[in-house]
Amino acid sequence: MTVTTRAALLKGAYDIELVEKELVCEDDEIIVKNHLIGICGSDKSFYRGQMPPKTAEFRQEPKFPFWLGHESGGTVVEVGSKVSQYKVGDKVICFGWCNNYADYFVAKEFQLQPVPEGLDMDLAALGEPIACAMYSGLHSGVQLGDVVLVMGGGFAGQIIAQCAKQKGADKVIVADVLEGKLELARKLGADVTVNLKKENLHEVVYSLSKGNGADVVVEAAGSQDSFNTATELIKHNGKFVFYSWVTQPITLNISRWHDDGLEFINTCLVHHTWRERYVWTPPSLRPVVQGNVNIKPLITDEFKLSEIKEAFDLADKDDTAIKIVLRP
Repeated sequence: MTVTTRAALLKGAYDIELVEKELVCEDDEIIVKNHLIGICGSDKSFYRGQMPPKTAEFRQEPKFPFWLGHESGGTVVEVGSKVSQYKVGDKVICFGWCNNYADYFVAKEFQLQPVPEGLDMDLAALGEPIACAMYSGLHSGVQLGDVVLVMGGGFAGQIIAQCAKQKGADKVIVADVLEGKLELARKLGADVTVNLKKENLHEVVYSLSKGNGADVVVEAAGSQDSFNTATELIKHNGKFVFYSWVTQPITLNISRWHDDGLEFINTCLVHHTWRERYVWTPPSLRPVVQGNVNIKPLITDEFKLSEIKEAFDLADKDDTAIKIVLRP
């Protein structure tokens, strides 16, 4: 069976369009009908022309033209003869760069994950970014009574902040430059928010931590300034939780990493092996199914797939948009 789909091709910086594409299901492949697609921060970087060097993550060379997209999920409509883990009708989450800005996409078994029972399909289709942020929050090392600083009030930062509070943090501080994101963070349970354009974050953190610095700092903003500010505000022997993907080289003050014995925790779920991801994703999504963490307020804008140019234009120009989604 051959499936015709619209699919996003990024021809160059700021040049994205939907093109018609024929999908053929090989013996070891699966074709999925998309339910919803999300715009990731990395997609935004690619759209701006910031292509990273090739790593094991990429099955295609990260250069133009680039078949864009990885955040989505939907229903299996065809499976190859060698596929044993999935059947037609199964609901799945995608965990691979499968050109997901499309009506349909092709994936290998290892690039998919079953949707947990009870998970709303709008959230299941965003299962990859949700699971990544939830895994980070759950594995951040936050202990009862901690002072936790989250650098960045975007999609991941908002989820991680909620996790930190649920895990027993005494004070959760969210820092950002946009008041809209900070207002949402307060509504979702953050104890303190700091507008970096108006307030002194150092004073706030040291005041709340009795001069010691934060027990845990989560870097979820993805900038040189954020990394270095995080470094300055962790207490001696504190925890630096590394979440962001920075695609360009930056200059870091690593002297303090050494001298103060900072503990680094890499919480990037999808950059471990797919076998580990397969095990870790269900418990990461369980609190979402149970309603312990509130995700839907983070979906701020929705477009039709046919409006992909408008969606990416908004993602590029409006940093108050937390999670932009497209429906086929």
